[in-house]
Amino acid sequence: MAAAASYLPTLGSAPKPFVCAAHHPRSSQTMSSATAACRRGGGRIIGCMETARDCGSASHHCAWANIRLERWEGDLAVQGHIPAWLNGTYLRNGPGVWEVGGGEHAFEHVFDGYATLVRVSIRGARGRAVGAHRQIESDAYTSAMACGRPIMREFSQICPRDPGSLLDRLRSAVGLAAGAAMSDNANTVVLPLGDGRRVLCLADVNKSSVLVDPETLDTIGKLRYMDRLWWWRCPVQCTHPVVTRSGSGDELLTLLPDFARRGYLVVRMPTTTGSNEREVLGRVRCRGGPTPGWVHSFAVTERYIVVPEMPLRYSVGRMLKSEIGPLYILDWLPDSGSFMHVICRSTGNTVASVAVPPFVAFHFINAYEERGDDGGGSMANAVIADCCEYYADPAIIQALALHRLRSLDTAKELFPESRVARFRIPLDGSPLGMLETALDPDAHGRGVELSTINPAYTGREYRYLYACSIRRPYNFFNSLTKMDLVEKDAKSWHEEGTVPSEPFFVARPGGELEDDGVVISTVTSMDGGGYVLLLDAATFQEIARLKFPYGLPVGFHGCWIPDKSH
Repeated sequence: MAAAASYLPTLGSAPKPFVCAAHHPRSSQTMSSATAACRRGGGRIIGCMETARDCGSASHHCAWANIRLERWEGDLAVQGHIPAWLNGTYLRNGPGVWEVGGGEHAFEHVFDGYATLVRVSIRGARGRAVGAHRQIESDAYTSAMACGRPIMREFSQICPRDPGSLLDRLRSAVGLAAGAAMSDNANTVVLPLGDGRRVLCLADVNKSSVLVDPETLDTIGKLRYMDRLWWWRCPVQCTHPVVTRSGSGDELLTLLPDFARRGYLVVRMPTTTGSNEREVLGRVRCRGGPTPGWVHSFAVTERYIVVPEMPLRYSVGRMLKSEIGPLYILDWLPDSGSFMHVICRSTGNTVASVAVPPFVAFHFINAYEERGDDGGGSMANAVIADCCEYYADPAIIQALALHRLRSLDTAKELFPESRVARFRIPLDGSPLGMLETALDPDAHGRGVELSTINPAYTGREYRYLYACSIRRPYNFFNSLTKMDLVEKDAKSWHEEGTVPSEPFFVARPGGELEDDGVVISTVTSMDGGGYVLLLDAATFQEIARLKFPYGLPVGFHGCWIPDKSH
């Protein structure tokens, strides 16, 4: 029998409020305006950040500024009409703090920021919405607040340390290899476990698996996996697990890059039984490169797991030496080859491994099994996998540096182009796969990222996807687009000066059409405003705004927990 869930609390008691920035001589005006805004919004200020930057200042967009308060909760002003059927909680994860120690220590990359969890409780039947946000109290965040500087290394951050003796340096290298010196800053993904009474927040380090109460946003503690897969062999993880549902219960599937045997472990863990023991379903051996390729996400079908092997590979040497290169802890090695592997979900066996053209992708959109022109037959002849792809250009990593995102010369700091890319992976033993563009890139401004679909179509043939897009010239995503992969057209939402987050699809209960629902996105304005945008998923027209009394930092990914009492 698998061991019961075990949690490692990060806090022994309720969090102690930090010194209000209103008492800081350099930020009194900033915090007083933030306080006034929160009071006007009927909110409750629970604690203040140690430092505060004037959101929406002339220097850069509010999306890239420290969030003003450590936590806040209050009613949101509703503009428009909330559908009566929309009852539940939307959670959004992302970075919100990029500076500590009074601004003396600033992060350099968007992936570095300490996690801010935003909650919007929507009661469509009452036409009401309550908003809140709170910092995820990881060890990385709490230690940085206590010490006034980062203690653990982030994506682009190497924490200063004394050279020490040879033994000290050896201990440091061992700590990095085991993941001990890596951050537990879970600033990327949030997903509900079981009945939704707990949510799991994640980043790409194994120990950054943090449990949060979705109602209070209290940090419960770390999800301590009852296995040894996190040890020096697998200190990192795929940031985007896939939760699948069946009659036997929910199951979490994920990938662990294996540095010891140069490959990937395909693992699964039940989420409804109380177990936190991961089981190795299968193993993929890398076909190229000195190390595994970076794997931020992957895709599944009804019967298969698609494991991507990019030539953007981990640099174990820099990880051990605690060094930073042009691509931080990654290396671009196009000559090492690019591959797509397909694993059988029932047996764990590799059923296909094909070479493909070089590619760079953070996010896979979906995958499904191709069964011939008539769609009949029980055997698939290929797997189709779609992703947001950057034309094999690793410059996207550098484009997410904060100094580039904060630049107001948006015509100069142009964001790299991306497309909806489609892999065709044959299952007949052929050695080569195909990579093509699934939709005219001009339909989404030659920029597509942070995509979602109707979750009922995960692993199945689908038609619609929703993603962040670009109205150029610009240096980040400033639009939202619904794409039709059958009719090959698109509909977009855009408002000048805004930065929207991932457009998250919520299906209407009982709806039969693939696009019957709403799309939710948090939006930050140049003037410092912030709101939650509701779009009709079918028409892609705005139906409501739920206004925060302050600006929200940029967000990455979200989830929806339905209110089952309605």
